[in-house]
Amino acid sequence: MRQGMNMKIDFERVAARAEEYKPEITRFLRDMIAIPSESCQEASVIQRIKEEMERVGFDKVELDPMGNVLGYIGHGKHLLSFDAHIDTVGIGDRGLWQFDPYEGFEDEEYIGGRGASDQEGGMASAVYAGKIIKDLHLDGDYTLVVTGTVQEEDCDGLCWQYIINEDKIRPEFVLITEPTACRIYRGHRGRMEIKVATHGMSCHGSAPERGDNAIYKMAPILLELRSLNNNLKEDAFLGKGTLTVSEIFYSSPSRCAVADGCWISIDRRLTAGETWEQAMQEIRKLPSVKQSGAEVTMYDYSRPAYTGLVYPTQSFFPAWSVEEEHSICQTLVDAYMGLFDEKPLIDKWTFSTNGVAIMGRCQIPCIGFGPGREEFAHAPNEKTLKSELVKAAAMYAVVPTIYLQKYADRTR
Repeated sequence: MRQGMNMKIDFERVAARAEEYKPEITRFLRDMIAIPSESCQEASVIQRIKEEMERVGFDKVELDPMGNVLGYIGHGKHLLSFDAHIDTVGIGDRGLWQFDPYEGFEDEEYIGGRGASDQEGGMASAVYAGKIIKDLHLDGDYTLVVTGTVQEEDCDGLCWQYIINEDKIRPEFVLITEPTACRIYRGHRGRMEIKVATHGMSCHGSAPERGDNAIYKMAPILLELRSLNNNLKEDAFLGKGTLTVSEIFYSSPSRCAVADGCWISIDRRLTAGETWEQAMQEIRKLPSVKQSGAEVTMYDYSRPAYTGLVYPTQSFFPAWSVEEEHSICQTLVDAYMGLFDEKPLIDKWTFSTNGVAIMGRCQIPCIGFGPGREEFAHAPNEKTLKSELVKAAAMYAVVPTIYLQKYADRTR
């Protein structure tokens, strides 16, 4: 019997079906881990996801020109979305891994490998939530699109800028399946990538007084940036804005010459109320920046997707959050309490997600719930709990129905 708009969800049955699919979820996640899929190299893992979506019964599966995979369930008027980025960072120093990062490992509790937590586990759970929806007839007047998105590790949110602006897909909300340890996350700080460059005049290193050393000009800027970090704005929920110097470069005719150029990269984390213009001005106003005539600019991103598509953007990623009382946050609270008979923990991410574009740029409400832990992201020996994969699959299966029954037609 189909799940009617006023019918009660059988939470025990959903949880049992999710547990039943644990071997399949595990197998699918291990298959994805085994396929190297760093940003702009995701073609093979995208095909594996498409294959699994079709196998479990998604109504439609397609790839867009950027290479994102879009799996559809249902044909109703309310468009909803679950998002998982499926690119990963590299493995770093292989010597720090206790197991092969692509062969991975599995025991009774954990699955290990690059992408286990960040964030192919979320994709595995979302695909099998789709199967549970189909099995238990939890469909209704909604269309769910599960997105496997690319290039997030390189340029978070770029994929969703494309999906919204070019694919013309604008859901009522997006559930982000990034790792939350099965807590509900309702926002995070934004970020931007800033370049500061000093210029000098090269000369032979044996007579440095004849030149103008660009590296020396950068030295006081570095000290003032460190001090600036201590005086940035703070938000009660999202926390404090921060900055750190992440890279330093130089130009010089040789190692026997005075450097004629020096530039640094700054990772600037933006809290609520901070704008990119303000962040740039704070640096431009530093005495050392003024005295040296340093240039302060924002980086651009224009790396081609694995399909060859170039979709350039500025490296600015706004902060975002939804209130705890927001309909989508309350949808997840209701789902969690119905499935697990306890109150969920509600918090925020430390890192950044595709929400920077979905809500930060485009004002589409976002909420987070995913298997895996933030502390495993980008780290050697990455792993995720099988129990969290199952828990997430159950949550994702009931969220659309709860949203439609209680919140879809309310003013948000």
